[in-house]
Amino acid sequence: MEASKLTQRQDARLAGLIYLILVLTGIFSLMYVPSQIVSNADPATTVVNIKNSEMLFKLGMMANVVCFSCFLILPLVLYRLLSPVNKTHAVLMVALSVVSVPISLVNLLNKWSVLTLLGDSPYLSALDTSQLQAQVMLYLDYYNNGTQLASIFWGLWLFPFGYLVYKSGFLPKFFGVFLMLGCFGYVIEAVGSFFYAGYHDLAIASIISIPSSIGEIGICLWLLIVGTTLRKKTLTIG
Repeated sequence: MEASKLTQRQDARLAGLIYLILVLTGIFSLMYVPSQIVSNADPATTVVNIKNSEMLFKLGMMANVVCFSCFLILPLVLYRLLSPVNKTHAVLMVALSVVSVPISLVNLLNKWSVLTLLGDSPYLSALDTSQLQAQVMLYLDYYNNGTQLASIFWGLWLFPFGYLVYKSGFLPKFFGVFLMLGCFGYVIEAVGSFFYAGYHDLAIASIISIPSSIGEIGICLWLLIVGTTLRKKTLTIG
């Protein structure tokens, strides 16, 4: 029994560490780097920023790779931790998360294409400045579209994950609730952005991601710092 509890706690802390790496690399690559480089309203500025901050752009790509690799490993560790709760939901959790990884990695080729366009290959002289800027923005749009597709699965996996956390008895139930709500936040944002170009200007866009942020960052830190707590069982005599 003690060995089982130790293994459970080790799995929880390992999952927390991987989750933390995923969160930090995700924030860096998906939020910080684009905020420093990309200007959707000004292609010329975007191209200049990429050229002047090429190392930052490349670091963002490497952070993408680390983030997506963690997203492949994390559900497998969580499966070990949570499959005793409900194996069917644990398998669904893994399947819905892992399916996004090849989409995300292939999508990263669009960023690589941007670097190729801004390289020094002789054939690029056939493109004038405006054509080059348009091509760069096109590949960045392709990348954003791919990210939007992958984000559907970033949301869907949270529902079985949240359900398992809620039912586990050794992790806080409220994290499970926020994770399940976070599932709908991701999906609503992806679908809303697809069908309505002005979605991000709506009030709902600024609040729809709050449950997933609370749930994911919360469970990440809980797993890393606390691990698991065992539910006390009531002994009935007679």
